Amino acid sequence: MHAMWRGSVSFGLVNIPVRLYKATETGGIHFRQLHKACRTPISYRKFCPHCQVELSQDEIVRGFEYAKGQFVVVEDDDLRELQGRRAETIDLVQFADAGEIDPVMFQGAYYLAPEASGKKAYRLLWRALRSSGRVGVARMTLRSVESLALVRASEADGEVLTVHALAWPEDVRSTGELPYVRDPVEVDANELEVAETLIQQLTRPFVPSEYRDEGKARLQAWIAERQGDVASQPPAAQAGGDVVDLMEALKKSLQMAKQSDPGRDGKRRKRKTS
Repeated sequence: MHAMWRGSVSFGLVNIPVRLYKATETGGIHFRQLHKACRTPISYRKFCPHCQVELSQDEIVRGFEYAKGQFVVVEDDDLRELQGRRAETIDLVQFADAGEIDPVMFQGAYYLAPEASGKKAYRLLWRALRSSGRVGVARMTLRSVESLALVRASEADGEVLTVHALAWPEDVRSTGELPYVRDPVEVDANELEVAETLIQQLTRPFVPSEYRDEGKARLQAWIAERQGDVASQPPAAQAGGDVVDLMEALKKSLQMAKQSDPGRDGKRRKRKTS
């Protein structure tokens, strides 16, 4: 893996030298845009319409538009000076229960790995987080952008400190304008019981390796056929009727779940209703 950032984790008076690695990658199939007539990949140019010239990267600066057509130029050195020490440090500012942080705030995920001189302090922080059941809330700067971050002790694939960039609270959109979510709706007790039973029936430990990108596999197979000049069309999706009866849909779903795992039915505890 290629480290995208080097710095340190500040933990009280302890500084742990670390490297930051992106935890996920886009595994989908990527397409190129082509000229339909000749199937040549099209190119994108960085062009100044005022000077009528194509620009190289070293001729481009970033700017903030404070009024129509009026810009303040912001150089890389300006950002580094404004960010100061935080450009090189993940500052743990408090600790909290993970359940107190709404997952809607989660953005990118990263791995932290220690430098050779920071192995002991890294392991100490991992074990302290793990034994306390807490996560660290930090401030960090990536790609010249300062953000909140959550630091947690992960053991899904080794004892690794994982960082999740968090959106600032003011950047989380309000749900106030969502349609219907605040409308009062009566929930039938029998429907609720069947829904809870269905959830119990389908509850089991989450094993990520059991899931795969089936859409990607289908597309890869289709492309392979096209590469061999085999005329093939993806199967048409089967149309299903509209579900009108909620209870009937729940019962059918529960029956399907029982058939797929009949051994679990005897282990459930049914909730009594008056």
